[in-house]
Amino acid sequence: MLSKEDAAILEQLPAEEGLRFVSSRFQDRAVFSTSLGQEDQVITDMIFKASLPIKVFTLDTGRLFSEHYELLSQNNARYTSKTEIYFPDSQDVEAYVNEKGINAFYQSVENRKECCFIRKVKPLNRALANAGIWITGLRSEQSQNREQMPVLEWDEERQLYKYNPLMHWSYQEVLDYLKQHNVQELSLHKKGFISVGCQPCTRAITQDEDPRAGRWWWESSHKECGLHSH
Repeated sequence: MLSKEDAAILEQLPAEEGLRFVSSRFQDRAVFSTSLGQEDQVITDMIFKASLPIKVFTLDTGRLFSEHYELLSQNNARYTSKTEIYFPDSQDVEAYVNEKGINAFYQSVENRKECCFIRKVKPLNRALANAGIWITGLRSEQSQNREQMPVLEWDEERQLYKYNPLMHWSYQEVLDYLKQHNVQELSLHKKGFISVGCQPCTRAITQDEDPRAGRWWWESSHKECGLHSH
């Protein structure tokens, strides 16, 4: 368990040192979920370069951009450690598609959330089954939902800690790290895709739009898939 003092320490520690801190406390029960976005590429680089005992995994929903697979392949070639992949249950996907249609998520928020639950939430829960702390690339600037999130929080539903080492980073700091350390990133980012999810659910945004405006662009909701909802 982490104390209030530990939480206060993590609030002040730089991301690299914070990752060392939690990995030493939780050993093989520290995990990091990457969606291969810019923030996640920063954290992946920090973990793999320092050879920290943190499991890095990603969710392959079956509806990703081809660019995701290209970057995943590049990551696995660059680092000695590999990113583990979790897939949705095939029976869940088949039942959803056969009953509602291949693109049923466009029809209602309920259908979209069910698709996210099948393709993202359930595989995530399997990946986190034995974890003690879940590391994410969330930043407070990304959406209104995340403005008040702390660096360290307790996930009551999953009964584990959630550590957000980049919570107070600006987007410019993320870009600076990627450039300084020559970290590869999704080529989609240069085409206006800032927050990137599944291919049919993501569009490019204009310069004045919110970073998550391109996610589930056809609906007006909280722009969350359920992985980090509160």
